[in-house]
Amino acid sequence: MKPITGISQSSYTRRRRQLMRMAGDDAILVLPAAQERIRSRDTHYPYRQDSDLWYLTGFAEPEAVLVLVPGRKHGESLLFCRERDPDREGWDGPRAGPEGAVEQIGMDDAYPIADLDEILPGLLEGRTRVYYHFGRDTDFDLKLIGWLNRVRAQVRQGAQPPHEFLELGHLLDELRLFKGRDELKLMQRAADISVKAHVAAMRMATPGVHEYQLQAELEKVFRSHDACPAYGSIVGAGANACVLHYVANTAQAKDGDLVLIDAGAEYRGYAADITRTFPVNGRFSKEQRALHDLVGAAQAAALSQAKPGVAYEAGHNAAVETLTDGLLQLGLLKGRLQKNIADGSYKRFYRHKTGHWLGLDVHDVGEYRIDGESRLLEPGMVFTIEPGLYVSPDDKSVHAKWRGIGIRTEDDVWVTKDGHQVLTDKLARSADEIEAFMGSPQRIA
Repeated sequence: MKPITGISQSSYTRRRRQLMRMAGDDAILVLPAAQERIRSRDTHYPYRQDSDLWYLTGFAEPEAVLVLVPGRKHGESLLFCRERDPDREGWDGPRAGPEGAVEQIGMDDAYPIADLDEILPGLLEGRTRVYYHFGRDTDFDLKLIGWLNRVRAQVRQGAQPPHEFLELGHLLDELRLFKGRDELKLMQRAADISVKAHVAAMRMATPGVHEYQLQAELEKVFRSHDACPAYGSIVGAGANACVLHYVANTAQAKDGDLVLIDAGAEYRGYAADITRTFPVNGRFSKEQRALHDLVGAAQAAALSQAKPGVAYEAGHNAAVETLTDGLLQLGLLKGRLQKNIADGSYKRFYRHKTGHWLGLDVHDVGEYRIDGESRLLEPGMVFTIEPGLYVSPDDKSVHAKWRGIGIRTEDDVWVTKDGHQVLTDKLARSADEIEAFMGSPQRIA
């Protein structure tokens, strides 16, 4: 059975079993669902399941707790969830209920969430290690401590409470870092939808357009393809492109402005993350093109390092060297290349890293360094490559012609056995490609 998540039930079962093998037979793993969040008074933000619970179950409902008990004879995978309730379902939609949790998502057993307080202490008893995300949900932290204390109170009667508490992420993050075939299909779908959305926004861009109109066009495409924004869409015209996490999206694009759009769709829980920077009037100025070409060269340098056995940091280092050398040639930096890199002078114009892991979270889990060294890339990893340059409109140390130009180019990259594949490769990237699209008949069709 393959549910609407796009991941088969057998895949979820395999993930849980793999995690339990890593934890060992004397462990217990506890994963609460994400909490519903109030937006204002009695309205809520759209609910989004905790990524770890989603990864292990595909269960979308709030008020749930997954408990994994390796080696338990009466069932290892247990889900506590809301019971069926026709009255509440008439307001909020259908619920799986404990019976549905077994039948639909393959739990070994399931119980009403109201029974968690009664049952969980008994599951903790006799286990030596608890894997849990401490500090993520302070209310649940207190509940878990309370259940542990109830077991400890029975020590004189022979109870054996857990004595070791471990961060669940040490195990689970490594599993999530490597994407399987089903996951890559979903990530490619998220990327394809995102490409369509960026094309739609570029198509409607013209001097005088507001940032929020471009945002609306992007997110219309997301929703029309059964996706939603993976994060707050960034649409920055002119100097707003120099604000890395700009989200106001209220300004009007003027003739001669660049527009930076950083936006991606989330499809079945998996995120895409694309950035393109284009001239709203269809033509780059000389200075805009010079910086855009430099960012493109930096991305190409980083992309050349995206292959198995190469250190993750190598891509960033290649981008930094390319950007710094280009800034020196353009006169935006002075001095020697290596000195500008060593003392971080380039950070005036390039303040962030060149990418991040991508998956169920847009900044996905996974260590970037192991034992103090940059980890090596391996097949199945997916990450972004996103160099940029940002010249503050207030930077009086550079010629006025450069001020207020912000550019970033970002793509999603899957490491394969032989190299890499760019999931977002269908979207115009270079200045020539962007100008060709902006001036093409299909843009205004």
